[in-house]
Amino acid sequence: MTAHSYRFGIEEEYFLADAETRGTPRGDLAGFHAAVMAQLSDTGRELVAAQVEVCTKPLTESQPALDDLARQRGVLRGIAAEHGLSLLACGTHPLARWDRQTASDGERYQDILSDVGIAARRALICGMHVHVEVPDPAVRVDLMNRLMPFQPLLLALSASSPFWQGEPTGLMAYRPSVFGELPRSGLPELFPDAAAYDRYVAIMTRAGAIADSSYLWWSLRPSIKFPTVELRIADACTRLADSLCIAALFRCLVRLCVRRPDLNAGLDGVSRALVLENLWRAQHDGTRAALIDEARGEAVPFPEALEAVLALVAADAAALGCAAEVARARAIVDDGTSADGQVAAFEAARAGGKDARAALAAVVDWIAAEAAG
Repeated sequence: MTAHSYRFGIEEEYFLADAETRGTPRGDLAGFHAAVMAQLSDTGRELVAAQVEVCTKPLTESQPALDDLARQRGVLRGIAAEHGLSLLACGTHPLARWDRQTASDGERYQDILSDVGIAARRALICGMHVHVEVPDPAVRVDLMNRLMPFQPLLLALSASSPFWQGEPTGLMAYRPSVFGELPRSGLPELFPDAAAYDRYVAIMTRAGAIADSSYLWWSLRPSIKFPTVELRIADACTRLADSLCIAALFRCLVRLCVRRPDLNAGLDGVSRALVLENLWRAQHDGTRAALIDEARGEAVPFPEALEAVLALVAADAAALGCAAEVARARAIVDDGTSADGQVAAFEAARAGGKDARAALAAVVDWIAAEAAG
C-alpha cells in the first residue's frame, strides 16, 4: 500500500467573458472553440458555449501539474484575447446571466438539457475536479463514505462564487446551491458496501433514470472511467497555487483513509447530516466558518479544524512529496480565498463611487488578473 503512487489528475472549468462588457460573450463562440481544439486537444466543452474545461494527465508530482495547468491557461488566455474574450477561473461568473447563454452542441449536453430542463440551463457554474488513483478500486465506495466529512473544509478553501446573476449572494460559495438544483447532485448517500452501490447503479440504469454512473453528479464519487475517487465539491480555483493545494490535500486524505481503515468508519445518518450542516457553514462563511466536530460534539473555528486535518495527513504529505502544497492551506486562510478577494474588490469599487454594475466589472477584472498570475 505505501508503495502505491496515488496518481492524480486535475480538471478545471473556466468561464469566458466579453473583454469589453465583462459579461456574457456576444456572438458565436465556434471560432474560439475551434482554435482551442487545434492547440489543446485535451480540452472539453461544458453545458454552455461560454465555458471550457482543461485537464492534466495522471501525475505523481505537483510541479508538473502546475506547469501543465499554467500552460493550458496561458494558451486559452491568448486565444480568448484574439476573440475579444477574457478567461475567468471562478465558481460563478459575477455578471453573466444564465438565460443569455448558448448551449453546447455536444450530444451528451443536449441530452442533459432535454432531460433536466431549466435546472441544467441555470447551471452556469465552474468547478474543479480531482481524481486520485487508489491501490484497490474495490474499496472506493468505502473511501467515498469515509472521505465525506472532509468535504466542507475542501469547499471552504476553494470558495470562489460569492456573486450570482449580477448580485452579491451573501455567501462565499454559491455554486453548490446552483448545482444542487440538478438531480443526483450534492452529497452522496452512505452505502454500506460496494455491492449496495452497484445494486443502486444497476436499478437506476435498468429503470432508465441514468445511462450510467457518470450521471451521478455527486460531490464525491467513484469514477466510471478510471480506478479513482473523484472530488467534485471544489469551486474552480482562481489561483493555480490554490488548485494544487486542494488537489494535494485531497490526495493525502485518500492515502490517509486507505492506510487508516478505522478512520471515519461506521458513519451513519447523523454523521451525514452533520456534514450537510458543515457544507452549509462552508458555503456561507468560507474559511471563517466554525465546523462541527462530531467526535467532540461542538463547533470549532476553521483554523483549528484545518490544523487537525493537517496533523492527520502529515505522514501522507511527506510520503507523497507534497508537504509544501498542503501547507499552503494555511496561507489561503490567512490571506483569503478567491471569494474573499472578490468581495473585497467589489466593496472597494463601491466605496470608490462605482455603481453595482461597474463594481462587478471590477471583480471580473480582479478574477482575470489573479487567474493569469
